[in-house]
Amino acid sequence: MQAMLFPMALTPRMIVIVVLGVFLASLVDGVAGGGGIISVPVYLLAGLPAHLALGTNKFSSGVGTAVSAVRFVRRGFVDWALAIPSIALGLIGAHLGTRLQLAVEERYLKWLLLIVLPLVALVVLRQKKLPEEPGEIAPGRQKAIVWGASALVGVYDGFYGPGAGTFLLLIFCHLGKMGLRTAAGNVKLVNLSSIIGAVATSLMHGKVFLVLGLIGAVASVAGHFIGSGLAIKDGSKIVRPVILVVLALLAVKVISELL
Repeated sequence: MQAMLFPMALTPRMIVIVVLGVFLASLVDGVAGGGGIISVPVYLLAGLPAHLALGTNKFSSGVGTAVSAVRFVRRGFVDWALAIPSIALGLIGAHLGTRLQLAVEERYLKWLLLIVLPLVALVVLRQKKLPEEPGEIAPGRQKAIVWGASALVGVYDGFYGPGAGTFLLLIFCHLGKMGLRTAAGNVKLVNLSSIIGAVATSLMHGKVFLVLGLIGAVASVAGHFIGSGLAIKDGSKIVRPVILVVLALLAVKVISELL
């Protein structure tokens, strides 16, 4: 149990970086999305090894996702016929993705992060307005698209995670022809299931810093609460430089370690 709570020494520096960084990430997420692109580098900058950083980030981000999912369910913005199989597929996909991630050597995982995170940031920052109302599509085709995306993005979410919700929302709306609010509700449930699958797998392999993850979860809830309440005009103008600065810091740190 001690090893699960403290897989490495917890330092004041670590706590400060995680509290400030995860709060900023969730604040950005509440304003314009893309928080995961910041929170993963934050755990790496705090000094966690890549596998431990990914597992701990997944653990702390799950709290905010659970709160959002409950909100959508209570408002009735969920298509349960599509959601229930999607939840199962997202869970299985995340388990497989996390097992694959754990099999990748630390050094290569860091290089992959340097490549993947900027690409995800590009997709998130360039996303355009999504359709509010559902479009016309054959039910069988819609199920194939939504369920297939849930499984594939679930694998990605288990392997890395940042941008998974954005990818699902884009696919559900543009290809699956779902209305924005219902698509967002379904995405939250799939996201939550994939987080559960990833965290459970990471926990079994001792790759979650539970105490630091709980600290990050508190900072995440605070950031989301404040961020979602802010009415910031042109929020993306604030989000973009923050993401770019964090990715630049990550690049400097990882390259200096690897070289």
